[in-house]
Amino acid sequence: MILINKSHPEEFILLGFADRPWLELPLFIILLVTYPTAMIGNIAIILVSILDPCLHSPMYFFLTNLSFLDMCYTTSIVPQMLINLWGSTKTISYMRCVVQLYFFHTMGGTECVLLALMSFDRYVAICKPLHYTLIMNQRNCVLLVSTVWLTGIFYAVSEATVTLQLPLCGHNKMDHLVCEIPVLIKTACGEKETNELALSVVCIFLLAIPLCLILASYASIGHAVFKIKSSEGRKKAFGTCSSHLIVVLLFYGPAISMYLQPPSSITKDQPKFMALFYGVVTPTLNPFIYTLRNKDVKGALGKLFRNIFVSK
Repeated sequence: MILINKSHPEEFILLGFADRPWLELPLFIILLVTYPTAMIGNIAIILVSILDPCLHSPMYFFLTNLSFLDMCYTTSIVPQMLINLWGSTKTISYMRCVVQLYFFHTMGGTECVLLALMSFDRYVAICKPLHYTLIMNQRNCVLLVSTVWLTGIFYAVSEATVTLQLPLCGHNKMDHLVCEIPVLIKTACGEKETNELALSVVCIFLLAIPLCLILASYASIGHAVFKIKSSEGRKKAFGTCSSHLIVVLLFYGPAISMYLQPPSSITKDQPKFMALFYGVVTPTLNPFIYTLRNKDVKGALGKLFRNIFVSK
């Protein structure tokens, strides 16, 4: 290990897949394709949700927030990944690592709660249709989304700040692709049990509790859907909810396997693949999941493209 006689290193070395260099070029090409795809897909979702009056509803307001969040999420890590995979030097300055740490975990914490809020919206729409406009009015939606973002920011600021206080004993090598809290805790020296416990407790509130609420919401939704007499109504309800449920499973599965266990027990390659999954794969797939399974969004996208070509 390189020893640095300072309170913190000037830079970190992100080892990534340095022990398997044959993986770096294919991974670089994959990221080079998926990153623009994710950006274009999420921008398209935001544009149609804003421009099409038919999509001016709470569900698409939350979807717009999810798309914006996914854009920020993937942008916080992919450019640095591309730089490190392409070049021979795999370093990131201390300050850039700190900024990445705050942004990455702000987006992750926010998405945990936002997905729970989106499931609540579907629960009210299907199980309490007569009260939907009253409960999910514009003021309440803005208030709920603001609370979600503040929750994510509070989690990132508090947890990352505490983690950055850990002594590194001059160690500046991280066996990861990005700066992430569990890996930074694992890299630190000295007593880390308190930090591990704090991270586990916070993640129970951010991961386990929202996931339980989502599952409870969908249990109620499933019960209500089977009572719908119209087959077309059942199909529409299942189509809308299944898209969100797929996104929930794609995001929560890797996040739980990474954050609801002590950092000291995390295997060598687990953080790398998990970061790629919930930081790259999920933001890229989300727009396709929502467009391919949603007639309203597909129709709005078709209308948007037709207007663009007609104007040209």
